[in-house]
Amino acid sequence: MLKLPGLIDPHVHVREPGQTHKEDWDTATSAALAGGFTTIFAMPNTKPPIFDEDTLNLVLASAKEKARCDYAHFVGAGPKNASVAAKLAARAAGLKMYLDSTFGELRLDDMSLWHAHFEQYPKEYPIVLHSESRTMAAGILFAAIYDRPVHIAHLSLKEEIEIIKAAKERGLKVTCEVAPHHLFIRSQLCDEERGIKSEGRQEVRPRLTTQADIDTLWENMDVIDCFATDHAPHTLEEKDSQKPPPGFPGLETALPLLLTAASEGRFTVDDIIEKMYTAPKKIFHIPDQAETWVEVDENAQYEIRAEEMYSRCGWTPFEGWQVKGRVTRVVLRGKDVYKDGEVLAEKGYGKDIRA
Repeated sequence: MLKLPGLIDPHVHVREPGQTHKEDWDTATSAALAGGFTTIFAMPNTKPPIFDEDTLNLVLASAKEKARCDYAHFVGAGPKNASVAAKLAARAAGLKMYLDSTFGELRLDDMSLWHAHFEQYPKEYPIVLHSESRTMAAGILFAAIYDRPVHIAHLSLKEEIEIIKAAKERGLKVTCEVAPHHLFIRSQLCDEERGIKSEGRQEVRPRLTTQADIDTLWENMDVIDCFATDHAPHTLEEKDSQKPPPGFPGLETALPLLLTAASEGRFTVDDIIEKMYTAPKKIFHIPDQAETWVEVDENAQYEIRAEEMYSRCGWTPFEGWQVKGRVTRVVLRGKDVYKDGEVLAEKGYGKDIRA
C-alpha cells in the first residue's frame, strides 16, 4: 500500500454557476476525492464569470454548501476590474488571466490591458496565465517588467518548455504546470488507437500536440513544476455536436495515469508527490491539512471506465486505457472521505482554504 499526501489540483473547471448540467461543486469535489485530491482550485470562466465581489460571493456560497473537499476560487482578470480583483486577492486562489482563446467570456486580447493587473495585483498572491507560445512569452516579459511571480497554465508545446527553461535559467520568477492529457495523447490519435471516437472529443485548449512536443515535455520534467488536470467537463452530446466545446475531464484519471508512468520508470513516485503536492502547496501558499493522506494500491491493474466515475459529464478520453495504481482510501482532517470506490464526505465538508 502506497501512502501519499492529500493531492492538490490548481486547475479545475467546476462549471458552477451557469453550466451545472456538465458538473457542479458536489460532483467535481466527489470526482476530486476519487482521484486522490483533497484540495482543488476552481477556474473563473463560468456563466457569469467570477470577476468581482458579488460573483465571488455567489460561487463561494455554492461551494460552502456542496463541496466535499477543500477548495479556493480564482478571480478572472477583465478589461476594467484590476483594482477590484486586487482587493479580492486575499480571498481568491489567485488571479487568472486569459490571454488566448478559451471556453467562456474572459479574454484579454489587448496587451495594454495587462499592465494594470500586473501592477496592482499583490505580489504575494499568484497570477496564473492561460497563454500559448507568443502570448506566454509576452506574459513572462510582463512578469519580469513588474518583478513578480507568474504561473503558466497547461504548458503543451516544445517551444513553450524551451522558453520556460530559458526564463528559469535567467532567474525569472516563473513556474508552470502540465496537464496529463498533454503528456499522453497525441493530436493524430484515431479511434482504434485510444478510443477517442470523434474529432469533437479531441477538442481541448491548448490543442493536443505532436509526438515531438510530448517527447520534449517528458525530457524536461525538471522544468515542469506541477501536474494539473485542467478538468474541463462537457457532456458527450456537446462533444459530439457540430460545435464541440474544448475540454476534457481529468480529476479521476490523472493519478492512475501518472502512477502507471512511474511503474514504467518514466519518473518516480517522489516526482508525483513533488508536482502534485509540494510544489503547488508552495506556489499557491496552501496551508497544511492536518491528518490528511491518500492510500493507493500501487499494484492494482484495471481499465479506465467512465461509468465508474463521479464526474457528471459521463465520459473520458482515456476510456479503455489499462492503468496501474488505484486510490483506495482518502482521509481529510482525520475523517474517511473516500473508501473503496465510495465517497463518504458529506456535502459541505470541504473548507475554503482562503477563508
